[in-house]
Amino acid sequence: MGATPHARSTETSDTWGSANRQAKTVDFGAVWSLDPVTGQLAPSLTGTAPGTEDPNQYMADVHCRSGGSDTPDKGCLTLDCPPKTLDSEPGTPVIWRQAPKSITNPVWTDYPTVSGPTCLYNTKPENVLANIAARILNDFRQLPIYPGTLQAQPFPNTLKGGPTNFYTTPKQQTFDITILGQNIHLTATPTNYTYNYGDGTTLGPTPQAGYPIPQNQWLTTNTRSSHTYTQTGNYPTTLTTTYSGTYSVNNGPPLPINGTLTLTTPPTTIHVWKTEKALVADTCDQNPTSWGCPQTAK
Repeated sequence: MGATPHARSTETSDTWGSANRQAKTVDFGAVWSLDPVTGQLAPSLTGTAPGTEDPNQYMADVHCRSGGSDTPDKGCLTLDCPPKTLDSEPGTPVIWRQAPKSITNPVWTDYPTVSGPTCLYNTKPENVLANIAARILNDFRQLPIYPGTLQAQPFPNTLKGGPTNFYTTPKQQTFDITILGQNIHLTATPTNYTYNYGDGTTLGPTPQAGYPIPQNQWLTTNTRSSHTYTQTGNYPTTLTTTYSGTYSVNNGPPLPINGTLTLTTPPTTIHVWKTEKALVADTCDQNPTSWGCPQTAK
């Protein structure tokens, strides 16, 4: 993140300011310092602010060049930027560019567009893109992302000694929010899963989301996410999903979020039964009280 420039007057002796006014560009991400000879404040593009992590510097291109030095973006050129208040000035349509901080005085048309078109309302604003990048993970983790569901076959009752198939149906989720006055589009994508079978065993993290199988394969087919219970009982099962994310600013390109979000479903109880065999003389229709019939199983 670049430091916020200090307020100052713009005089003709300000070489940096004059150069930028002539070029109609605004540089961001600079660290400002006082020149002991001239007494003027000037940006030091090679410096870094205390605690900064963003390796890039940014420029608001008022020429609206979307590519190269002579390719204007029509949407930027026609963008309406009315004043935010009655006594304020209209904004300026700009496209944001990004370059490594290690490059001193970069030729900005050689570096990519990372956002825009958008409106610039201050010739020396905060480094909006860097500030958004600094807080995007926290905002991502506050989103109402649905944790998914854990499915089992068979369910809710399964048998001891037979494989029970577990799976989930992952879905990518998108959100549109506003951060620091900018339109942010976020995408949450499930990437890894951890199955907790409730009997002390787990599977994962794994990219395997599992899949449903035909009923005639239940209790006979092992899948990559199935589990075999060795004891009867009632087991609380859960699914933990890890989501990665991307975000874009003002319809710009998607940028990766440096971090993930982990969500766990509420427990779902699965009942593990055992089977017993016996020879009987009558069917349950013939003798409802015969061994193994519903009335005797109560």
